[in-house]
Parts: sequence; structure tokens; C-alpha cells
Amino acid sequence: MTGHRVPARRVLLGLLAGAATLGSPGVMAQPAGAPSAPPAPPAPPPELAADLPGAAQRGSAVMRFIGLQIYDIRLWSPAALPADTRGQPLALELIYARKLVGELIASRSIDEMRRIGTFTDDQAASWLAAMNKLFPNVQSGDRLTGVQLATGSTRFYFNGQRQGDVADAEFTRLFFGIWLSPRTSEPRLREQLLGGGR
Repeated sequence: MTGHRVPARRVLLGLLAGAATLGSPGVMAQPAGAPSAPPAPPAPPPELAADLPGAAQRGSAVMRFIGLQIYDIRLWSPAALPADTRGQPLALELIYARKLVGELIASRSIDEMRRIGTFTDDQAASWLAAMNKLFPNVQSGDRLTGVQLATGSTRFYFNGQRQGDVADAEFTRLFFGIWLSPRTSEPRLREQLLGGGR
């Protein structure tokens, strides 16, 4: 007995119909070209609830060194930011991609702060000592969050736990300037952080 041949077109249509109904019962595949719902904006880290109520993400970037990912960085603020972010309530959240020693993070911060402005050796020693106490060693996935308070102080959190404050407006200006100043060593990263914030 000769088998009945099913036209190739019908087979293809049957496969497409089956693929459209895979997954949850009753869920049909979205037609091509149909608008998709925009992704929900990311929620701010919980440690910002008290310091920056109403904060929203204004920009994000990835810091790389010789091709290696060092950290993801996100800029949070309650309102859109001007080009000059000095004195503006905001936070920078760094999510590390690899293991780093806290003391090296602190010393590198001092080096980068020198690009932004001048300060004395005594100030450098004082700020380095403060950061050495506040910056722990980090592993992949750890979060270090710095908050620029309207008072001029900087508050640090590690994985959501408050580490302490540096109550020095000049430190705050130079520290956040590492990423946000026009004199930053990473202008592309600055552009990505501030691009959606103005």
C-alpha cells in the first residue's frame, strides 16, 4: 500500500503552529513586529532607601582594564543630574567582577583623585587611612556603594551594610570626581553614567 504524502508546506505550517504553543498552556507566541513591553526599571539597592529616597538609575557602565572586567558601576539619584554633580545627592554602586584587595582599591582611589584636583600629603594620608578602614577585600559579586550626601559627606556601604562616613567635602568632591568629573581618566565611562541622567 502506497503511503499518503503530506505536502511539505503543510508539515512546515504544523511545526510552526506547534512551536507557537510551547511553554505555558494558552500562551501564544507574539507576532513578529508586535511592540513588546519596555523592561521595568531596575530597583535601587535597599541601602539607599534612607539616604536617597526616590533614587532611580541614571546610567551604568562597565570598567575594564586591559580587556578584563573589573566592575559594573551604576549611578543613582533622586532627580536628573546637572553636568556638574558636585553637591548633588547621588550614589555610585560598584559590583565587582573579580577579587581585589581593599588597600589597593584605596591607594588607586588616591591616585585617581590626584587627577581631579590638588591636595596635600597630609590630606592624602588622612583619606587613605579612612578608606583603608572602610574598603574591605572584595570578591566577585560584592557591592561597594558610595553615597554623596547633600551635607558634603560620603557614606560607604559594603553589600548593603553601612561601613562609615568621611565627613570631608573636599574628599567627597574628589572621590566622586574619579568617575563624574570632566577630568576623569575614563571619559567614556563618565558619558555612560551621566548620559541618561540629564
